[in-house]
Amino acid sequence: MENKSLGILKQYWGHETFRPLQEDIINAVLQGRDTLALMPTGGGKSICFQVPALQMAGICIVVSPLIALMKDQVQNLRKRGIEAVAIFSGMSHREVDVALDNCVYGRIKFLYLAPERLYSDLVKERIRYMKVSLFAIDEAHCISQWGYDFRPAYLELAKLREIHPNTAFLALTATATPRVVQDIQDKLGFVGGQVFRKSFRRENLAYMVLAEEDKMGRMLRMIHKIGGAGVIYVRNRRETQEVAQYLINHGIPADFYHAGLDSQTRSQKQDSWMENRVRVIVATNAFGMGIDKSDVRFVLHLDIPDSLEAYYQEAGRAGRDGKKAFPVLMYQQADREKLWENFISSFPPIPFIQQVYHHLGNYFQIAYGAGKGLFFDFDVVDFCKRYKIDVFPTLSALKFLERDGWISLSEAVFIPSRFKFEIDYQELYKFQVQSAKYDLLIKLILRTTGGVFDFYVALNEYELAKKLKVSYDTVVNRLQGLQQLEVASYLPKTDAPQLEFRQARVDYKHLFIDTSFIEERKHIKQQQIKAIYAYLDAKDCRSIALQTYFGEKEETFCGICDLCLIRQHRHEIHEKLQEEIKTALLAGGKDVKQLGDELTFGDDDTKLHVIRLLLDQQQIILRDGLYYWNSDF
Repeated sequence: MENKSLGILKQYWGHETFRPLQEDIINAVLQGRDTLALMPTGGGKSICFQVPALQMAGICIVVSPLIALMKDQVQNLRKRGIEAVAIFSGMSHREVDVALDNCVYGRIKFLYLAPERLYSDLVKERIRYMKVSLFAIDEAHCISQWGYDFRPAYLELAKLREIHPNTAFLALTATATPRVVQDIQDKLGFVGGQVFRKSFRRENLAYMVLAEEDKMGRMLRMIHKIGGAGVIYVRNRRETQEVAQYLINHGIPADFYHAGLDSQTRSQKQDSWMENRVRVIVATNAFGMGIDKSDVRFVLHLDIPDSLEAYYQEAGRAGRDGKKAFPVLMYQQADREKLWENFISSFPPIPFIQQVYHHLGNYFQIAYGAGKGLFFDFDVVDFCKRYKIDVFPTLSALKFLERDGWISLSEAVFIPSRFKFEIDYQELYKFQVQSAKYDLLIKLILRTTGGVFDFYVALNEYELAKKLKVSYDTVVNRLQGLQQLEVASYLPKTDAPQLEFRQARVDYKHLFIDTSFIEERKHIKQQQIKAIYAYLDAKDCRSIALQTYFGEKEETFCGICDLCLIRQHRHEIHEKLQEEIKTALLAGGKDVKQLGDELTFGDDDTKLHVIRLLLDQQQIILRDGLYYWNSDF
């Protein structure tokens, strides 16, 4: 098995060897065992299901909440000649239907699914007819309510076990506490499963936590001293622009990134940073997932993250080349207080949640008793402005409405325009002869796209317009005309989150909200906030503090974090003070003031501390008010 796996790795990915744990996980999957893999961000999790799936008969179904990442993986697989498709929110019923048909009857090897699609009876029923070799669950911590990013749609994964009871699960995550590790296995119904853990210790990462009033000044000094490329995480979109402009004004090539930018702009900014045309990217937590840049020398947080899990993932984007790198967290007392305020506002009262649901019905003009199964582009900022409500508690209310099965809400992602012919080649030729105005457009689509009779293919209206030497509007009108004539299906591009009503609209006064779940989530979130505070206040070693949180026993100090450096510096000062004290007292007895005046290292408190320590150890003795060196030492 090992030789075949390695052969596939070399053939499709060009790698000569596996990374640590990859081969062990692959072998467990090939043996048909339920498997949980805990591997850090950038550890090569996708190889763990892609390589064994290529050896097994049937299709591998990959569940992931990250639509942009799914699209990238599908594109990368296709470039390697491996058939793959993705189904996520925002796709039409017809588009989903065609994709599923190809999974049942075609040669598709990988089906990527957003978890929300498992609410659909159509999707579940088609999966029943697929020969499924493996279920791969990415970001598996999302299934646990004890995790930092619980997503209700992940609870639907248990139904996959009912559909294909003999198909193994491979669950993958970068971060999970012992409680979450157990919960993942329970929720997925693991049978005789295995857990593979890569240590949470990153030997090359020098974690730093700095209580700092002048964050911007300290940030500049740090960037100049460390050098290289970096990421700076801030809490909101406004800050991304302000901090990026501050860096530019001080001569550092920088740019900003957040989810509010359109897809093309985000892609351009990301590429500029990846190719080192921009040195520093200032971003919200929307940036980084699935990005593998090896030479990141620092990751700086200017705000306190919501959880240690989120912090570990974001900080872990530094130093993937194995060279020394610096995850740095700067904070002020006001930041600690703001984190707690955000925690309180993320659990709005029940009447507020009911009111948000009522506003949603009005916003999309849905009648009572209607709306089930309808999808809408959803701009949460516009929604909050219209009804004069705060965004932060609104987002929390939407999550609780999703948990109770009223709605589902996907992430914002760019979906290009899609096109598919609905008649066969012969009928299309007859249509071209009869409809000259569509002929050149049809010929261009046939010449530049493959599989357009079987699949929905991505179209770029601007490129078509350029090649045909007509306007963008003309191309769009003709594509819409082909749809109206039922010659083809044309789905315009979108770049917004998708909101689905999973139940018919009810009067908000009769809306069921699971209050016990909300209280439980509140308790879990409170523990996560306290864990962040404990990390900020740690005394011994940052790496040990992180490993302990994730249930990993470790007693060896990392030697490079801020706490270890402080301790080493203190030890060096103590050693030098001890030598000075010995030299001074061997010359004769001295009172405490005389002795203190002769010592050149440390402040007064440190000097007194070392003197008391030497007294306790009887290396110096006090006689008649004078200190003497004990000649026995």
